[in-house]
Order: sequence, then structure tokens, then C-alpha cells
Amino acid sequence: MKKKYTLLVLLALLFIATVPFNRVARPLIGKSSSPIDYFWAQRAFPAGKVPSSAFYDAQRHVARMANNRDNSLQWEFAGPTHVSGRITDVTMHPDDTLTIYAASASGGVWKSADAGENWTPISDQLPTLSIGDIALDPSDPNTLYVGTGEPNAGGGSLAYDGQGLFKTTDGGNTWSSLGLAETGSIGRVVVNPENPNRIFVAAMGTLFANNAERGIFRSDDGGASWSKSLFVNDSTGGVDLAIHPLNPDTVFAVTWQRVRRPDRRVYGGPGSAIWRSTDGGDTWMKLQNGLPASNNGRIGIDISASDPNVMYAIYADITGFFKGVYKSTDGGNSWTQLSSDSNPFYSSFGWWFGQIRVHPLRPEEVFTLGVDWVKTTDGGDSWGDVSGVYLHADYHALYIHPEKPAFQVAGNDGGIYISTNAGATWAHKPFPITQFYTTEINYLYPELLSGGAQDNGTWRSTQGGIDDWEFFNGGDGFVTLVNPTDTSIYYAASQYGGMNGSNGASAPLSARYNWNTPYIFAPQNPNIMYFGAERLFKSTNGGIDWTEISDDLSNGNPGQNGVVFGTITTIAASPQSAGLVWAGTDDGNVWVTENDGDDWQKVSAVLPMRWVTRVVADPFDKNTAMVCLSGFRYFDQMAHLYRTTDLGQTWQAVDGDLPDVPVNDLVIDPANPGSAWYIATDAGVFETQDGGIHWSPCNANLPKVPVVDLVFHAPTRSIAAATYGRAMYRATLPLVSGVHTLPGLQQVKISPNPVMESAMITFQNTRLQYVTVELYSHTGQYLRTVFSGELPPGEQQVSVWAGGLPSGVYLTAVRTASGTASWEKWVKQ
Repeated sequence: MKKKYTLLVLLALLFIATVPFNRVARPLIGKSSSPIDYFWAQRAFPAGKVPSSAFYDAQRHVARMANNRDNSLQWEFAGPTHVSGRITDVTMHPDDTLTIYAASASGGVWKSADAGENWTPISDQLPTLSIGDIALDPSDPNTLYVGTGEPNAGGGSLAYDGQGLFKTTDGGNTWSSLGLAETGSIGRVVVNPENPNRIFVAAMGTLFANNAERGIFRSDDGGASWSKSLFVNDSTGGVDLAIHPLNPDTVFAVTWQRVRRPDRRVYGGPGSAIWRSTDGGDTWMKLQNGLPASNNGRIGIDISASDPNVMYAIYADITGFFKGVYKSTDGGNSWTQLSSDSNPFYSSFGWWFGQIRVHPLRPEEVFTLGVDWVKTTDGGDSWGDVSGVYLHADYHALYIHPEKPAFQVAGNDGGIYISTNAGATWAHKPFPITQFYTTEINYLYPELLSGGAQDNGTWRSTQGGIDDWEFFNGGDGFVTLVNPTDTSIYYAASQYGGMNGSNGASAPLSARYNWNTPYIFAPQNPNIMYFGAERLFKSTNGGIDWTEISDDLSNGNPGQNGVVFGTITTIAASPQSAGLVWAGTDDGNVWVTENDGDDWQKVSAVLPMRWVTRVVADPFDKNTAMVCLSGFRYFDQMAHLYRTTDLGQTWQAVDGDLPDVPVNDLVIDPANPGSAWYIATDAGVFETQDGGIHWSPCNANLPKVPVVDLVFHAPTRSIAAATYGRAMYRATLPLVSGVHTLPGLQQVKISPNPVMESAMITFQNTRLQYVTVELYSHTGQYLRTVFSGELPPGEQQVSVWAGGLPSGVYLTAVRTASGTASWEKWVKQ
């Protein structure tokens, strides 16, 4: 898609793209459609579709596994608390001025019982945390309906459809499913104010395919059963509803014709229209008198609670440009287009918003929600800014309390903002629903995390707390790196390769870059860096200068209509052999070079053709690496995880009893690299301790959102997880102790124990092999290498000098080329 921007948007984009590490409080003002393309393309390649049913089957599989297996990791929330993310709806009960419910795009439903000062997630038990709309029963403030699946096309949610409508009658403590699981995404839910058993749902259907389960649905028994009240066609869904407050048999519905594919999208058509029913949804009539007849895109509608004859509608055209605001003063019989002269609507992608709100007591006061938001107090004769002070871009929600109208709650892509003085001033009331793409642990100061977030730039903690994070780079945020020997040198990236460094580094010039462009340090020297576009680049001076070291490693298909394809998605450099580099691509290729790019070998011929999310080099064996794959099985027996021990000449599937779910990242535990691995998946984190034969979910305290990135800090055995929808979490890997016998090494023991000054490690070496003996603290922090070299068969002894060590517990690891054979615990007196 060719993106079109207003001059204001273009200037903002240019400013953010050209100022390295800008600290402006205003992140990206424009909206790209690429997040959903990026996530969808990973999971759909090469079949061209994402089977949401397979994803939810995987979730059920995980639940069964979790009931039968130990959960070794205890995750803790790591922040940030104040960055927040996209809000899709807010609501309050008209009789309650304290309780607020807020729906987020991929972080679930949150509740505040104290007017926004504190927030609690209440929907974590639902199968999906992507929320389209919420609605309270007007007769019961504890009954809440939640429509799942975000209807905003082209946004940053993941590519999975929702699971229909859910209901709680106790304020979010327990939930029940009300069906409509095939409707894909839900744009609006309304409850009849006189008959709470009558519920209307506007369903948009699946995003990347046509389906008949869309339109306006009605239930007359509180959601126990449903009938399709209004259906236009299989590409037109329901996106908005308004019910007459005095005559609830009169209902207004908005339908939106929308076709979305990876290579094309049409956000409008003849199906986009406003409809009215005067018999409770039995029959519908399209409203036309004064409304535009053609080139209609997304439409939003609202009705005045204080004067229901007054209604407003906002229209975008098929391309998404603002088309106009229309007003009716006779209940929708006729409409008049309002003036938009000198009107700062800032809307060049109306398919992202489609929201208009009328003040509950003043029918002439109207708000339109777009990139920015504007309002009129004279019924549309003139318009102006709402707040006077920039809050955040992209508005989707507004609630003005009818009993206390000075209390107003706004929701945008930066979270919740509250005014207690009718909009004169606003306060940010965030909760952690950040959509992080990446996470990074500062090697020298491991309490400090950083990472890049969707639509919110790049952030880092300054003291290691959950609320001390600072913004330090704009755009959509991606890979961050901190030099492990000099923390004054750090790097951040924005979309499509916009990398820059505090040392003046920038990305090399190339033809195309992935939405989430990879770049890494060489393990031997952080001044050596690798950067992946469609080709691989190398720098020897920290990213200041780059040299091309490969041809195009993709299959050469660059994508079309603005969707970038044919790029490197992952890079791994061997810690054991300088110049041994792996690269994976979005079109299924895996390559390896042993000489820094002089020669490349394509080693993926026997691997399934899927998007390569990660290649991980073994920390101790240069011939060993692992590959993570996205996607789902399509009439094949693909695994999502493969291992090679011969530089890619052969591969073994090592996903054992994992469910069929995309694997996004992998951490090899250096305490037992041959057998102990942790993976990030769309269904959470899993571990294996037996080389991939058996896997166990380890998601204690982790929300049910995709984990898209993992990073491990070996000295402290700390692991951090980037979640897409609930910010960052961290945990500590358990210590590995006891004997883990591998071929070639037996009868490992240490004596004496306790140790005074020195001890002797004794073991049987059954073959000629390379052996390493290392010393660690009791927390797993690496201290030093005691011995490293080739040993013949027979009994071997290695002396461990403990003089100078403080009293305490220590670990000694004996490693072979194929993995860790033993971890021996001993006490220094």
C-alpha cells in the first residue's frame, strides 16, 4: 500500500527519522500498516493464511501440559509501568463515578476502582487478550461484555482472530463464553437499556480473509443464542452501533466493507453504510438522505443521549482520507455535512479510527477521534483542538461521565488519560500494556533492561525499577544493544533498518530491510558488528563503517504494494570461532559462512519452508546451531525447532511434544547447552532439560500474550522476556547440579568437600576429547576457567585453587564438546 500523509505527519516522520536518540516526548505521529503485515507474514508464510484455530488449539495443549508438569521459572514483572499502549475502548457505569473499565489492543481488559489511580487486569483467564470493545449492562455495573479481536485494520495487534464475546457478572472475577467465536473481531457491543437480555454485536469478521460470520448479531436471551440480524456480504462487517436511549427498538448500525491481503487492501466500497432498524433489529433500512453515496470507507456514529434526535457520523473515503462529519437533527431521516474549514482533523488513515462522540448533556459538543482529536461546541460550525497540549497520537476511545461530565476518560495509543475539569487539563494514568518487540540486558549492569516497542519508541530502565524507564529513541522501537565493555556505547533501531548508535553509528545502505531489522555484536569483540538487510554487512568499528560480506541471501522477492519481503531476519555469530556466522531469512533460507562471508553455504534445503525467526549458535561447539521457525503445519509434519551438529549438513527436529505454535526465540543454557534450552513462543515460554524430547511450559505469573524475544545474562543466570502486549518480565534460571552423564565422561567428583585452599576434580575420560573446567558462584555467576584443553582417555585430575575466595557455596562445571557433563557443588570454608 502506498502510504499517504498530511504535511504535518510527513514533517513529524522526517524529524524522528533524522534525529538520533531524540528525547522528544511526542513519539511517532503517523501510523504504518506494517506491524500487522509483519506478524501476519511470519505466521502465514508460505500458505498465505494464519489458522487461528490452530493457535487456540495450541493454547489448550499448553494448559494441559501446565497441569501435569513442574513450572521451573517464576516470572516477575520488570516494567515499564508508565509507557502503556493502545486502548480500544473505555466505559463506566452511569451510576458509578469511580470504576473505569479499559480495553487494550493486545493486553486485555483493565479495571480501576479509584477513578484511574490504580489498575488491575481482569481478563487474563480469557483465551485472547486482544480486545475490540467492551460494554456494561446499564442495569448492573458488575456485568461487563467483552468483544475480542481488534477491528482496527492494519494495526499492531498480532495476526490471530478473536474468540467471540465473553461476559462477567462479578466485575471480572469470573468469565463465561457467549459464543460468536468465528466472528474474527468485534467493533461494538451494545445492551438494550430496558431489556438487558437483548444484546447487539457488530462483528467485522476475519481480517485477512472473507467469511460469512460478520455483520450485526442479536441475542434475546443474554447471549445464550444468537441470530444474524444484518448481513451485507462476506467482505462487509459491522463496526459500530448506537441504540436510542428512550426507544431502544431503534438501533443504528454501521457496516464497513474491507478487504485485506498481504499484497492489497481496499478499505471501503458499496457495503460501507449506516443502517437503521425501528423494530429491534428485525429489519434494517440503509440511510442515504444527505449522506455520501459512494467512495465510502470506515464510518463512525454516535447519538446524543440528551437529545436523541441529534446524531453525528464521521466518514473516511476508501483510501482512508477524512471525508466529512455529518449531522442529523431528525433521528437519521436526513443529514447535513458540517463545515470542516480550518479544521485540524489530521486524518489520512481513517480506517484506524472511525470514532465520534457526543457530550452526554450537550448535543452541540462533539469530539472526533483521529491521529489527534478535535471538538466543536457549536454543533459543527467551528472546530478546534481538545486539550491544547499534546497527549499522544491515535485516539480510539472517549467516555464522558453523564452524572459528572467534568470527569472524562480518553484512550489512545499511549494509554489512558483522565481529566477532572472537562478537558482543561489531562493526566496520564498508564498501566503496562506495552507491545515490546525486543528486550536487552545490560551486561555490566544486569538490573537494567531496554527494548523497542510498537508505536512507542525505545525505552530503558535507569535504576532497575519498574517505573524508572526513560524514552531514548523514536519511531516504532526494535533491537537495542549495549556494548558489554562500555555502557556509554549503545544502539537503538526503528522500523525498516533505522538503526543508530550513541557513537555515531548508522545502518548501511541497502535495497530493503525487514520491519524488525537484525544486528548483533560479534561475541569476541563488540566493535565487530553484523547487520542484516537483504545482504549481510560487517563493521569493525562499532557500526561507523560497513562492508558488504554477502550477496542477496533471500530468494529475491522484494514484496509488493508496500509490504517488504526478501530480507534477513536473524543473525548469529559463533562464540567459538571468529568469522563463523549464520543468517536466516523471511523466505525460509538458512546460510552459514566460516570465513566472514568469503564463502557461504545454503544449508536449509531439508528444513521446512517457513519464516526463520532465529538462528542461535551453540556457545561451546562451533559446529552446533539451532533454528527457530514461525508458521503452522499445513498437511506436513514440520517442527518449529531444529538442531545441527555438523554446520547445517544435517538437521534434527528437537521440538518433541511442543504444540504446533510459532517459536520466536531460543536461549541455550550454558550450564547444559546440549540439553537445556528455553524458547519464546506465541503461547508463552517453554523449557527442555533433555535435548528437546520433552518440553514444559514455564509461564508462572506470565500473562497469556505472545513472548517475542528472550535474552539471557549468564553471570547472573537472569532471563528477560519481551511480551507483545504486557511489557517485560524477568526470571532467574534454576541452577543445574548433579551429574549429567554424556558419552565420553563418567564418575565426576570433587574432593575434599568442604574445601580449604584447593580441591581436585576427578573424572573418567572415555575418549580423546576437548574438556573445559569452569568455576561459578552459587548464583551461577561465571568466575574463571580452571582448565581448557584436550585430554586422553583414562582417569583425569584437575586442581581447583580456592585460595582467596570468600567462604560460601561454589559450583564447578566440567564440559565436553557435546555439552556439560557435570555440575559439582562444593563449600569453601
